[in-house]
Order: sequence, then structure tokens, then C-alpha cells
Amino acid sequence: MFLENVSRKGWIEVVCGSMFSGKTEELIRRMKRAQFANLKVEIFKPCIDTRYSEEEVVSHDSNAIHSTPVDSPQNILLLASGVDVVGIDEAQFFDDSIVEVCRTLADSGVRVIVAGLDMDFTGKPFGPMPALMATAEYVDKVHAICVRCGNLANHSHRLTTDDKLVMLGEKDTYEPVCRHCFTELTREQ
Repeated sequence: MFLENVSRKGWIEVVCGSMFSGKTEELIRRMKRAQFANLKVEIFKPCIDTRYSEEEVVSHDSNAIHSTPVDSPQNILLLASGVDVVGIDEAQFFDDSIVEVCRTLADSGVRVIVAGLDMDFTGKPFGPMPALMATAEYVDKVHAICVRCGNLANHSHRLTTDDKLVMLGEKDTYEPVCRHCFTELTREQ
């Protein structure tokens, strides 16, 4: 399927961090640079991510790039034939098979750029992200600024009492906080 690209060397890059840290912004920047270099690119996102657009990956700063929504990581393999660079946003919402999909793409010579939350709102590793980070050649952890004290933020504090794991939201639902403020806030709950 992807073996025609074996002359190129593929790899996996992961951009992770909290809400409002610039993960999607960085994914869009890397994908646009690849397009500028005349590489064939495809960007994918989970079908459930419809916050800003159904068919674009959009950062909180309103930068956007066309994407293909998929309901399963296996669909990425079906849709990425002949591509030089694959971008995947909100990877934490996919099941663990996303790891093998990324490996298959990289093994076939594709550069794979994955963005996602490394921790959920409780501060625990989120979905397949730890395995993706372990598998990747490059991992960049980006940080927001804590809205409570101004330190580097690496947690996504949920502002509602809803306790379901997957809850799409924006500034009215989440805020970036540092380790100290996160500890204080979770102690209060």
C-alpha cells in the first residue's frame, strides 16, 4: 500500500501540551511550510471535533487549514496514499490504533506530524498520546501561560462540573493553569 515510498525516510513528530498552548497553531505552521515546499500534504482530524469547522483544522487564534474528518485512524491509511506529509490534529480523541497507523505511515516514508493534549482535565495521560510520544522521533511540548499566576501552564483546568472525559470546549470551558494552581484548584473540588 505505502511501500512505493521506501526510498524516503519517514518519521513521527508529536506536538503536545495543554489547551491554549499553540499545538494546533504549530501543526498548521508545519503543514503550511510543507505545502510551500511543494510537498503533498493531507491533514486529518477526528469527526467529533466540530468546534470551529467541520472540514478545517482551526487554531484558537483562527488560523486554519483544510482537513479531512475521519471516524477511525484506519481511514487515514486509506486516504493518505501518495502523500509526503500527514498531519493529525486532536490525536487524543482517537483510539490506540492511531499509534500503529502513524508507525505504518512513517515506515513507508511519510513525515507524520501529530498534535494533541498530553493530559486530560484530571491531569492524567490522555488516550494514545503517551504511546505516540514514546514512538516519535521528535516531541515538542508547548506551554500556555497560567491564567491565574502567569507561570508556564501545562494543565487544562475544566471550568464546569461535567466529569465526562471527552468534552469539546473553548475559553468558556477550559483554562490553562500551572502545576501549582492546578493542585490548588483540584484540592478545592
